[in-house]
Amino acid sequence: QVQLVESGGGLVQAGGSLRLSCAASGSILIIHDMGWYRQAPGSQRELVARISSGGTTIYADSVKGRFTIYRDNTKNIEYLRMDDLKAEHTAVYYCNANLVVPFRRADDYWGQGTQVTVSS
Repeated sequence: QVQLVESGGGLVQAGGSLRLSCAASGSILIIHDMGWYRQAPGSQRELVARISSGGTTIYADSVKGRFTIYRDNTKNIEYLRMDDLKAEHTAVYYCNANLVVPFRRADDYWGQGTQVTVSS
């Protein structure tokens, strides 16, 4: 089965940086888009950034110029580099991948999430 495992979250001071990673494993035939989403307390899950297999990216307006998404297709890992963090970025960050496993159509898979807390 497919697993998406996030790492890299933690507690940082405002203005600091973190790099999140997400490793995909299992019987994967094709990975299409991958992305990062977040859910702050009392809020719904929202898109942070997304990247296609060819490297095309989209970002939420609130993180443009601060966050960078990239991926290593050889290792099936995606990353999110977060710079100049602010308290408003505090949330649980989730990895997502749209991928294909044997005998199934493409579908979305989610990681368990990693907590990012920014103190101010």
